[in-house]
Amino acid sequence: LVKRTDDGEHEMSIETIRALYVNGSEHDVQVLRERLAKFEGARFEIVWHESAEKAIQFLEEQNVFDVIVIEDVVQGTSGVEITHKLKELKYNIPIVFLTTNKDVGFAVEVMRMGVKDYLLKEDVVSHVFPQTLLRVVEKGNLRLEQEKLELKQKRLEIMQEIVVGISDKIGDPLQDMNRIVTEIEMHELPEKTVKYLKLIKDNVERMQVKLEKLRNLKDDKTVKYIKDIKMIDLS
Repeated sequence: LVKRTDDGEHEMSIETIRALYVNGSEHDVQVLRERLAKFEGARFEIVWHESAEKAIQFLEEQNVFDVIVIEDVVQGTSGVEITHKLKELKYNIPIVFLTTNKDVGFAVEVMRMGVKDYLLKEDVVSHVFPQTLLRVVEKGNLRLEQEKLELKQKRLEIMQEIVVGISDKIGDPLQDMNRIVTEIEMHELPEKTVKYLKLIKDNVERMQVKLEKLRNLKDDKTVKYIKDIKMIDLS
């Protein structure tokens, strides 16, 4: 990642990746941290839990991870079982599977579960491991952005359908009201009545402007209003 500094120069901006590591060996954690600390492409923050139960409990309290790294065996529980549990709990965090099992059939089984990558334990000490984590996280971020864009597009399409319905129902009445007020203003009227008519006309014209903006809405401009209620920003 590259960013521009205040003096116009460019410098590298290192991405911080939070990884949850589920493994029963403290020595393995030390090796993994040492290896990742040497990688220049990203900064890794490793949170370690020695059991699936503790890892899932921690996730329930702090779902703030970019990637989960799971060993194929963790304190008597298989990595496959842990992965199944995470999928059942609907955690939308990419998983990288570490194993000593070189069987191709096992690799296929794991990948079918939705694991984003599968590495042999020996790869932890090579450049492949940090590069894999970084690639998995970047792909996950791209997927989330795509999902957000698709959601915004769907929301925009729904709003446009609603606007068409509103326009058909109130567009003509607003024009009629504006025309009627204009005709009434042509007569000699008390000052108070003139003020009220002007107020009515201003509000009608304001509604017509807002309606026209809604008709021409090309982007999802919903913003938070109160709690879970959202509104359309037409400013």
